[in-house]
Amino acid sequence: MNLIATDDRALHYGDGLFETLRFHRGRAALWDWHMERLVDGCHRLGLPAPAPEMLRREAEAAALPFVDAVVKILWSAGRGPRGYARPQPPRPHALIEAAALAPAPEGIAAGWCSVRLAIQPALAGIKHLNRLEQVLAAQECQAAGWQEGLMQDMDGGVVAATAGNLCACIEGRWLTPPVERCGIAGVGRRWWLERGALTMAPLTPTQVEHAEALAVINAVRGPRQVVALGDRRWPVDPGLGELARAWQDLHQA
Repeated sequence: MNLIATDDRALHYGDGLFETLRFHRGRAALWDWHMERLVDGCHRLGLPAPAPEMLRREAEAAALPFVDAVVKILWSAGRGPRGYARPQPPRPHALIEAAALAPAPEGIAAGWCSVRLAIQPALAGIKHLNRLEQVLAAQECQAAGWQEGLMQDMDGGVVAATAGNLCACIEGRWLTPPVERCGIAGVGRRWWLERGALTMAPLTPTQVEHAEALAVINAVRGPRQVVALGDRRWPVDPGLGELARAWQDLHQA
């Protein structure tokens, strides 16, 4: 059992990072990319980075009871006295949990969230522990009956979905917003970008609503099509089906 002390900085200040990985039969296909992002996040927050092999052993042990598992690694800044300043040197530690990968509907019904993402380049791209914006957005999704909510920044630019990166097909090209001011540089998004079939470009809500197809991608579910956004409906996109099969093949190889 993972235990957290009452003076842990992750609990008091959200001081830390996390990664959520998909495992199949004890193997995480994109482990190295997750660790690269975690180490980058540590450098940007001024935290000592974990030893990836130590985390791998613990994560694999947690995933072992499941054929398909979701493993969450939380890297906390560690314990400390009251006050925002960290003790020096900080002594971070890992909390790891695993669960069976639950089935999910193939198509996503989505809506626009009224909650917007704050612009903070110092935290953009990394998976820091403060996710209250997503918590509030998820409450909107529950109340409205959506599987996903689409989120904008404070200037009205499209950023992402509540639990994944948003991708839109416009004039035959798949585009995804940059995450230099807010949002997460997703591992699933990186996989699609490195296949050469996705390009980073700013998106407006109007462009998203009039796109030829929409998808949400994250490192657990891979690419999933948005089939409804408000009154707009999209037919099944064959190209997304092929991409989803490539994602499955990657994880089950």
